[in-house]
Amino acid sequence: MTFRLEMKNMTKKYGTFLANEDVSFTLKTGEVHAIVGENGAGKTTLMRMLYGMEKPTSGDILLNGKPVTFHDPKDAIRSGIGMVHQHFMLFPDFTAAENIVMGHEPKKYGFFNRLSATEQVEKLSDTYKIQVRPSVKTSVCSIGEQQRIEILKVLYQGAEIIILDEPTAVLTPLEVKSLLKTIRNLANQGKSVILITHKLREVMEVADRITVLRNGKVTGALSKKETTIDELAKLMVGRELKEITQRVNLNKDTFLEVNKLTIEEKGKKPLLDDISFSIRRGEIVGIAGVSGNGQSELLQAISGLRKVSSGIIKLGGTDVTDQPVSFIRNAGLSHIPEDRYLWGAAKGATVEETAFMGFYKKPEYNKKSLLLKKQFQKLVNSWVQLFEIKTSSLQEEAGNLSGGNLQKLIVSRELGQNTPLLIAAEPTRGVDIGAMEYIHEALIEKRNNGDSILLVSSELSEIMVLSDQVLVMYEGKIVGRLVGSEINEENISLLMAGGKKDEHAAKVLTTV
Repeated sequence: MTFRLEMKNMTKKYGTFLANEDVSFTLKTGEVHAIVGENGAGKTTLMRMLYGMEKPTSGDILLNGKPVTFHDPKDAIRSGIGMVHQHFMLFPDFTAAENIVMGHEPKKYGFFNRLSATEQVEKLSDTYKIQVRPSVKTSVCSIGEQQRIEILKVLYQGAEIIILDEPTAVLTPLEVKSLLKTIRNLANQGKSVILITHKLREVMEVADRITVLRNGKVTGALSKKETTIDELAKLMVGRELKEITQRVNLNKDTFLEVNKLTIEEKGKKPLLDDISFSIRRGEIVGIAGVSGNGQSELLQAISGLRKVSSGIIKLGGTDVTDQPVSFIRNAGLSHIPEDRYLWGAAKGATVEETAFMGFYKKPEYNKKSLLLKKQFQKLVNSWVQLFEIKTSSLQEEAGNLSGGNLQKLIVSRELGQNTPLLIAAEPTRGVDIGAMEYIHEALIEKRNNGDSILLVSSELSEIMVLSDQVLVMYEGKIVGRLVGSEINEENISLLMAGGKKDEHAAKVLTTV
């Protein structure tokens, strides 16, 4: 059988480090083939070699049975390979059509033919059932529409093989369903799709075959029909995953109170509009919503990083509204920030110094203004072992750590504060399945010990698994509160899109 693509015995060395070791991979015409694995498993390196961004140390690439060599992405594109990167590469002030045809613009009398570009994009959109608005600037397009523009861009360039790198990372649940349908349609029309992801449920929904990588090697190459999510997770991690800890039934006093909180900017819609909610001790409250609907501003206001226009924030009865960050942290707050580089660490600081942030004033590590570093190093080393943080030493610069390893360091530091309230914003972003499992366990344990947790995550499954109640935000407002059996994908998705909680039930009744 002649495959559309074969990668044979691919190996990539960086010094003595083997990013890929003897990896083989095949792709059929009209197939969706998922490549899954934890951070550092070698997925990205393998695709960078295919796309001409890295030169293999050894190995062969064959297209339709013929050996090829790619010196750069232009070679790959000319050979019919397109890649949609996790971070989109669009010009915000250009229209969808202008972005799609860029580099291959239709001309008339030597000038760019905008009408022809629009018509070609409309035809392409109809052919592949990928809806975009050709004449609208991408700056006003949703994330989902921007992604569709990126897919049409590689199709316009003639791609027969499409690489999608973590394509659902920034999408709403409804947009995810739409994308998976698009992927299936592309395969049905003869395109071959390589899906790089860590979301196993989506893999099982759309992939035909699955290749699992761990530590740069293939640990499994399976048909979807012959595997399960549990088996894939075991192949990725190398062991069985544990069941999540059962919740203890608690009904304690309120610790966090947010009352009528508003943040306004002159001449614009409020970033936060009359937000009110509370969290009891021994409770995890999850906040769901499409990025940009006020979640960031809410967390910044609670943690002291942003001033409010009106409203009150209390921690354990203490008014902390617009107080300094140090005052709020001393009142009982720890914070895993959504942006680990901007808020969570100093890139030039060492691993030890980054871990020390927030601990240097604690009496057990500070004696008469002298830091007891040796004592603290024992604690940091225990975090490194527990979370399997990959670092050459505690003196390595934090900025040299991978994103996932820096995230694990910040999470362990903030959990180690043992405060009554933890803000956990995207706590598992960029970490592998094993670390994700431990972080979830730690959050449940903290909740069961009677502490409060405010959880914000773009991972809907994370929100549903961990939360005792879910608040959904839309355009700066809380548009719904879900508890118990109400916490499901349909209800959350509807509210995230601006709907109302009872609309789903009404739709079900009208179809019975």
